[in-house]
Amino acid sequence: MSALLEIKGIVAGYGSVEVLHEVSLTVNEGEIVTLIGGNGAGKSTTLMCTSGIVPLRGGEIHFAGERISAAGGGVRADKLVGRGLVQVPEGRRIFPRMTVLENLMMGAYGRDDKAGIAADLEKVYALFDILKQRSAQLGGTLSGGEQQMLAIGRAILSKPRLLMMDEPSMGIAPILVANIFRAVAQLNREGLTILLVEQNANAALRLARRGYVLETGRVTLTDDAGKLLVDPRVREAYLGDS
Repeated sequence: MSALLEIKGIVAGYGSVEVLHEVSLTVNEGEIVTLIGGNGAGKSTTLMCTSGIVPLRGGEIHFAGERISAAGGGVRADKLVGRGLVQVPEGRRIFPRMTVLENLMMGAYGRDDKAGIAADLEKVYALFDILKQRSAQLGGTLSGGEQQMLAIGRAILSKPRLLMMDEPSMGIAPILVANIFRAVAQLNREGLTILLVEQNANAALRLARRGYVLETGRVTLTDDAGKLLVDPRVREAYLGDS
């Protein structure tokens, strides 16, 4: 498999606080890769750097064989979406006063292929039938899990080549979490590459092909997801084993 995303020794932070210390990871075409770690480990910052929102202080990020970010500058975040690098942010961040359909169509704001947009909309409705049922309902009236489905659907309308997901199960009822993870697996089977940041390490490692463990801004472990799932260090720290 060829590398779609390569993060090479990135350093980043906020103000005087350095959050990431030479973080490196690779996501190959067609994989689900998960990034796990405790609160404050730097997982979301890694995604925000990759999305072009948080600037790098060191290192480089390459996407589809091209350098998109380095210390001193990089490709603008909106331009990265047009290239297929799309993020589902933590907290969902839907537009509460817009309808479900309007929220979904915001994902397609940079597209002009009407037939492709219509096909992707139907793809979203096939994944999440509740969104079709509630297409005229205001986004802010949906449950947390339904809003997460909406955020994923909006990202799909952006036509991602790499989908980055930040804590999709946070604050969501378990039955809806299962539906969301099934949808993620389906998207991957259809060829979508996914980088998943997830607090539920057990579910994330069962879903992913490979995983990275991030602790205090540094990658401390990386392996096939199945091996990390049975690693005593991972089980003790993130899976509740003692």
